[in-house]
Amino acid sequence: MAHVAVTGATGFIGSAVVRQLLEQKRSVRALIEPGANTFNLEGLPVERVTVDVCDGDAMAKALEGCETLYHLAAIYKTWLPDPEIIYRVNVEGTVATLLAAQKARVRRVVYTSSIAAIGVGENGALADETQKWNLFDVANEYILTKWQSERVALRFAESGQDVVVVNPAFPFGPRDVAPTPTGSIVLMLLKKQVPGWSTGGFCTIDVDDCAEAHLFAEQKGRIGERYILGNDNVSLKEFFEVVSKVAGLKPPKLPMPGALAAGVALGMELWADHVSHKEPPATYRSMRYAQRNAFFSNAKAKRELGLRTRPLEETVRRAVEWFRGDFQKAHAK
Repeated sequence: MAHVAVTGATGFIGSAVVRQLLEQKRSVRALIEPGANTFNLEGLPVERVTVDVCDGDAMAKALEGCETLYHLAAIYKTWLPDPEIIYRVNVEGTVATLLAAQKARVRRVVYTSSIAAIGVGENGALADETQKWNLFDVANEYILTKWQSERVALRFAESGQDVVVVNPAFPFGPRDVAPTPTGSIVLMLLKKQVPGWSTGGFCTIDVDDCAEAHLFAEQKGRIGERYILGNDNVSLKEFFEVVSKVAGLKPPKLPMPGALAAGVALGMELWADHVSHKEPPATYRSMRYAQRNAFFSNAKAKRELGLRTRPLEETVRRAVEWFRGDFQKAHAK
């Protein structure tokens, strides 16, 4: 039986893709980064291979006998003490992995990009896959590397490799072990660490709806095309209210002007840079990105892939239950 390989298989979206593949009775080879927390794979009947996605020879060996590759391995951080590693994994890792897939004669690659690789619409207008990238002034290392690595993937597609690109929105739901920057928003709200809300907003997607759409992309996606996997476009205030309602908490009440919120985020970032050397709750550029109203259209993914989405409140409830339950178990190891 031909295998399906998944890089980043222990991660938030990656482990959800693994589960979707197993539901289809596929033979899954989970490619795991060295030192990764494997909580999300516990009890799953997968073949595990520990490999560095930047090691081309090792990746080619790991992909032998695989018909399909889902490349999700990436560092999703809005701040790092040394940004070199995010360029290495997100950009160099994409190049090495796609070259390895060619060498191993993988039939199809589903490359997981991000809506961060797509520009935002003017004045809160919905952006689609044709939107020109326009984020140089607010792009942090994560946004820059996702934009660059997606361009790499699309160049491989232009050269004839069977590559389909998916662009997930802000994912929420269970199994956010890290937690990701998006999951951290929910976690901080649960800990009552969010004093107020600012202007701006973002596009959400349930992690399992996102994972299902990855499989749809393998089945129906067109080579060299990208597909936005998003659902609800919500303001920060609206999202905070939904989380607070589901969690049985009072929502943050303090309205914060955009400049003030950005200034607070900058202060947090400078403190992390020079004092704590730990990831801050927010950074200047991530705040400025959200204040652009990062809203997106999922029309193409619905039309061509059959993207299915659930209500935001259900997604938030699943995230809240995770952070109040198994999240602690995942970090007890």
